[in-house]
Amino acid sequence: MADQTKIVIAGIGGVGGYFGGLLAKTYQNSKEVAIHFIARGAHLKHIQEHGLKVIKGEDFFIAKPHLATNDPNEVGIANYIIVCTKNYDLEEILDQLKPCIDRQTVIIPLLNGVEAVEKIKTHLPNNLVAYGCAYIVSVLQEPGIIANMGNRQEIHFGLDHADDERLVQLEKLLTAANIQATYAQNILPVVWEKFIFLSCIATATSYFDKSVGQLLAEDRNTLTTLLDEVTALALKKEIKVDPEIKAKAMAHYETLPYDATSSMHRDFSHQKSKTELSSLTGYVVKESDALGLAIPLFRQAYQQLLKK
Repeated sequence: MADQTKIVIAGIGGVGGYFGGLLAKTYQNSKEVAIHFIARGAHLKHIQEHGLKVIKGEDFFIAKPHLATNDPNEVGIANYIIVCTKNYDLEEILDQLKPCIDRQTVIIPLLNGVEAVEKIKTHLPNNLVAYGCAYIVSVLQEPGIIANMGNRQEIHFGLDHADDERLVQLEKLLTAANIQATYAQNILPVVWEKFIFLSCIATATSYFDKSVGQLLAEDRNTLTTLLDEVTALALKKEIKVDPEIKAKAMAHYETLPYDATSSMHRDFSHQKSKTELSSLTGYVVKESDALGLAIPLFRQAYQQLLKK
């Protein structure tokens, strides 16, 4: 139907699988809202045949989207595209998604890092591209199965001191699906606070090859030093982050399971050919160099991780 709202989730890993699963479950029989998954390989085949299993603690549900495909031509023009791939796959997925995009399509990246919006705008200068970030510890456990292991599962999205009715509507659609979603009109501090939290833990877990619990027990000072360095970068960029951001980040690390780690660390551990090193650690080094900031620990970790 012409007035049906079409939401595409591009990338059905830990983030896209959990939030996309909630959307698909809620709108499975809806005539007003259709949820489409872009996935690939054995994961896609399992979703097409059996649905997507989403586990949280002792509970689970099976989600069946309107369509799961690896061919965006089958989807058609979308109202909203929520991009949940890794940073290093962003350009490839944007090229793939062209059949789903017209001038009215809203794109929201839920990628790690702070560069995605500008990268998307270079490809799609005429579209509304909102900043977004997700707080969640969730993984693709095996094909067709997503496991959420954390105690926070939130989406924050919005524009930099601007408003758009399409984002108001999206917040309503997300919250109706039991997603903790917040549309913020001053989003940059929110995105940067997530980046501060994530860049430090991704860098530290990967550099030391340790879990969050091990880092807190054995390398606490390293974590606080990394937090100081990246917070200094945010302030230099005139991002008004919470003055208590370091304490908040450390408190957040304390709430994570002892064995929790970062997706970047998992990629290094599995010896993946691509990691998020450039967007999480390298970005801090590059931007700090451009602004004349000394960040010795980030630089040391970056140089060592580059050798891996």
